[in-house]
Amino acid sequence: MSVILPVRDGYDRWSQLYDVEQNPLVMIEEPHVDAWLGEVAGLAVADIGCGTGRHAHRLAARGAVVTAVDFSDGMLAKARAKPGADRVTWVEHDLARPLPLATGAFDRVVCALVVDHVRDLRALFAELGRIARPGAPIVVSVMHPAMMLKGVQARFRDPTTGEQVQPQSVANQVSDYVLGATRAGLAIVDMSEHRVDAALVARTERAARYLDWPMLLLFHLAR
Repeated sequence: MSVILPVRDGYDRWSQLYDVEQNPLVMIEEPHVDAWLGEVAGLAVADIGCGTGRHAHRLAARGAVVTAVDFSDGMLAKARAKPGADRVTWVEHDLARPLPLATGAFDRVVCALVVDHVRDLRALFAELGRIARPGAPIVVSVMHPAMMLKGVQARFRDPTTGEQVQPQSVANQVSDYVLGATRAGLAIVDMSEHRVDAALVARTERAARYLDWPMLLLFHLAR
């Protein structure tokens, strides 16, 4: 049985197991995001759509001054309960509205596995650009649109009910992300696409059905 929920409700439910799943998308994504963010010690970093704080905590541990934003109470509760949470400023906020963050305040901006839930991409990309200092890396990751050709979107299996739960997603294509960024006045410094390989399959059996299929799309943007 499958159920589609509003994004906030879906992620509130997902928060209970998000960190313990062997999610191949998360596993393939994190090293690439880290590489594009580069050295962060002493830098102001905004994590927009932070979820359980997987990036925020890691960046803070590396010496960044992190502000992390999300609208899911469940996800933020998990993030705030982790060791070192006091090193991060946590902000509850709906990304469909302008960000409550100062213009040009951040040396790095990351928006990870969020934009496939966003319909007005131009508005969100404009806000990411607004809060970033000129030339600062803005790193955006998203499930590759090719996954939808396999009938896959953000989802999880609720262990208590057996339901497959899907937070509402938007069927954005690569061109939607490209045009959303450029129409928001951002430059595409780099972009990359990443397939599932044998090494990832060896780490998690969940990846086996997607071997050699594009799973991750990444953008390095700047204003």
